[in-house]
Amino acid sequence: MNSQMLGAITFQTEITNISSHGVWLLSAGRELFMSYDDFPWFKDAPIGKILNVEEPTPGHFYWPDLDIDLGVESIEHPDRFPLKAKNGITSP
Repeated sequence: MNSQMLGAITFQTEITNISSHGVWLLSAGRELFMSYDDFPWFKDAPIGKILNVEEPTPGHFYWPDLDIDLGVESIEHPDRFPLKAKNGITSP
């Protein structure tokens, strides 16, 4: 018998905490912290949109409701990835 996998492969990832300081993301047994100072897009976002996170490939996270893409390296070392502004709007 041959079974064929249907749909996209996604890795289990979840938001474990949202506080007044930032957001904690759990992936591959590691918890990553995203402060609002470094990731301001999450600060005023509705909780449901923050919780809706996908990991389409290992170490790459996507929030479809917020149109935010982040990699592990940019979360661990936000100083290496300075914020860019387009038309007065800060974007990832």
